[in-house]
Amino acid sequence: MNYPLVGLFVLVLGAGMVAATLWLASGGAWQKKFDLYLAIEDESVAGLNLNAPVKYSGVDVGKVQQIALDPGNPKRVNLLFAIERGTPIKEDTVAVLKTQGLTGIAYVELSGGAADSPLLRATPGAGYPVIHTKPSLSARLENVLTSVLAKLDSTSNSINALLSDENRAAFSSALADIAAVARTIAARKDTIDAGISNGGRTLEYSSRAAAQIGPVIERIGRSADSIEKMGNEVARTSAGAGKTVNSIGADVKRFSAETLPQLERLLGELSVLTTSLRRLSEQTERDPGAFLIGRKPVAEGPGEPKPGASKP
Repeated sequence: MNYPLVGLFVLVLGAGMVAATLWLASGGAWQKKFDLYLAIEDESVAGLNLNAPVKYSGVDVGKVQQIALDPGNPKRVNLLFAIERGTPIKEDTVAVLKTQGLTGIAYVELSGGAADSPLLRATPGAGYPVIHTKPSLSARLENVLTSVLAKLDSTSNSINALLSDENRAAFSSALADIAAVARTIAARKDTIDAGISNGGRTLEYSSRAAAQIGPVIERIGRSADSIEKMGNEVARTSAGAGKTVNSIGADVKRFSAETLPQLERLLGELSVLTTSLRRLSEQTERDPGAFLIGRKPVAEGPGEPKPGASKP
C-alpha cells in the first residue's frame, strides 16, 4: 500500500472541503438569497419554533428567523420571516399559523396575492415590509367555542330560572287547566262539529248575499243619482215658480187697484137690473096683456079726484 498517496489524497480532500465551506460562507453562486418580512400575530404562537417552515400555497419558500414579543403591546407577537428572493409577496398576501398533521408541528402558510396586486414594499420609517395576518383555525375555533360556551351558560341560567319551584307549580296548574279544557272539548265534540258546519253554511250564505249586494248597491247608486237630478230639477222649478208667483202677485195688486172699483159699480148696476127684470117678470105673469097693450089705469080710490077734474 502506497501510504504517501493516501496521505496526499486526504490532504487534498480536506483542503477542498475547507475551500468549499469558505466559498459557501462567502456567498457562493449556489447559495440562495432571502428577503426579510415582518408579520404581527394577535394570537398565541405556541408550537411555532425558530426555523419553522414558511410555505406559500404548500411550497417551502422560507423559514421563521425570529420570534419576539411586541415591545409596545405584549399581547402581540412579532414574527420575522426569511423568504426566498423572487417569491411574489403581494400587498394582499396574508399569513396564517397552521399545524402539520397529527404531529402538531406549527408552520406559517402564505396565501392570496392577486395577479394585478402590486408587490409588498416597506413603508417609510419601517424596517421591513409587513405581511397581514389572519386568525388561525385553532383561534377561530377557540373564539367560536368561547362564544358557544358563554351562550350555553346563559341558556342554562335561563332554564334554571324557568324551572324554579314557582314556575313548576304554575306549569302544573296550566297543564291541569289544559287537560280540563281538552276533556270539555271532547265532551262537546258533536256540538262543536255542528257549529262548524253551521258556520260553513253561514259563510256560504254570506258569500251569496255579498254577491247579490253588488247589483243592489249599483241600483241604489243609480236611484240616488236620479233623485239628485230630480232634486236639482225641483230646485230649479221652485225658483221659477217663485218668480212666477212674484210676477202674479204684482199683477193681482195692479188688478185690484184698477179694476175692483169699476167691478163694484158694474155689480151694483147688475143688481138693480136684476131687480127690475124680476119685477117685470112678475108683472108679466100677473097680466100678460099689459106687456102688449100697456098697463090699465088704476081706479081712483075713495075720495081721489078723477083724471081731468079740476081741483076745488
